[in-house]
Amino acid sequence: MLPSTANRVSEHTKPAINESILNATEASVRHHARHPETIVGRLRELDQEWDIERALEANAATLALMGVALGATVDRRWLALPALVTAFLLQHALQGWCPPVPVLRRLGFRTAREIESERMALKVLRGDFDPRVGSRESLVRRALH
Repeated sequence: MLPSTANRVSEHTKPAINESILNATEASVRHHARHPETIVGRLRELDQEWDIERALEANAATLALMGVALGATVDRRWLALPALVTAFLLQHALQGWCPPVPVLRRLGFRTAREIESERMALKVLRGDFDPRVGSRESLVRRALH
């Protein structure tokens, strides 16, 4: 059975790396709870953040194009590169894992869901969804859980 789209990358990531990513997200939310004037800027940064899918797609496209160009101009054996890259991309689409995923996750690339989680937490802190404003700590707890 194929894993769900929403969880397939995190299910194939080492728990310590998932924990590190979660801790970084929580630290960001806690920081912005103490400095609410920075939330708008952080939301802009999140709009620009590349998720792991985009990073993998860009990586695969670059390698495939290089392989085709080298295969056409240098040696036909370079055509093995785009074949390998597309096989990895298919593997990722089906399973949520391929060889570059652990490297990208260690580098801090998050899933779209992980990025969206931080975005929603920051919007809760900003008061976007609840006109009643509680203490900053209660907002942090609500935002993270």
